[in-house]
Amino acid sequence: MTTSLEMVLITGMSGSGKSVALHALEDAGYYCVDNLPPELLTAFTDLQIQHGATRKVAIAMDVRSATSLPQVPEQLQQLRSQGVAVRSLFLDAGVDTLVRRYSETRRLHPLSRPDTLDQHRALVDAIELERELLQELRDQSHALDTSVIRPAQLQAYIKALISAPATQLTLVFESFGFKRGVPLAADYVFDVRMLPNPHYEKELKSLTGRDQAVVDYLREHQPVADMLGDIERFMDRWLKALALDHRSYVTVAIGCTGGQHRSVYLVEELTRIFSSRWNTLKRHRELDSLPT
Repeated sequence: MTTSLEMVLITGMSGSGKSVALHALEDAGYYCVDNLPPELLTAFTDLQIQHGATRKVAIAMDVRSATSLPQVPEQLQQLRSQGVAVRSLFLDAGVDTLVRRYSETRRLHPLSRPDTLDQHRALVDAIELERELLQELRDQSHALDTSVIRPAQLQAYIKALISAPATQLTLVFESFGFKRGVPLAADYVFDVRMLPNPHYEKELKSLTGRDQAVVDYLREHQPVADMLGDIERFMDRWLKALALDHRSYVTVAIGCTGGQHRSVYLVEELTRIFSSRWNTLKRHRELDSLPT
């Protein structure tokens, strides 16, 4: 059985930005349903297929459906066997970020106990329990770390991800700065802080790895070329195996100190190299988060 129905399932930590993601999908023409109980997923999908009311749907589920969430991975596999193009995205964020967001909004976490005297400890415990309950879903989804990105940045990332073909592996290269932490959602992380740093060249300090002067500087140094070649060979060796393992997305994070020069340059080069072989996306976490 085949169908032209496209489905995006959004799950993730409470406070990680699922509402923002749904708004992005709604803007992209998806019919969106928030907090659909897992028990209704199959019936809802059958209804969409039978009536053909829409060809693109997005569904958000969260830990409020904790008792029935374990059945979701099997349901998704069943939908794929029926020809539904399913993408599963998991939004994540660090504990400190989630605690700060809940403190700012004064909302109560779905798993919190309001009668607890130490509300901070109760919130941290609730977050850790939620992460444990959602781990299986996270393992089978493409994860996005929203800890240090703006809502507009998250919306752009979501739209870019769903624009890639659903039936093929998509390779995502992301630059970042270690001083703001390692992306939680990265499948591979390469540390390039040992490479020559344009930050210490006065005329290059304010530029980025996308500027020609920085590109020329980095191309003059053999260790940069060696690092680029090593990452290319490693990914080239293992991507076919990852594709055969039915992976939809693979995120490769390249980190330098500030996420401005070396990591940006390498992400640009790797995207150029691999774009002729795979569906490829690029992100620059620190540059993308700058005000426009």
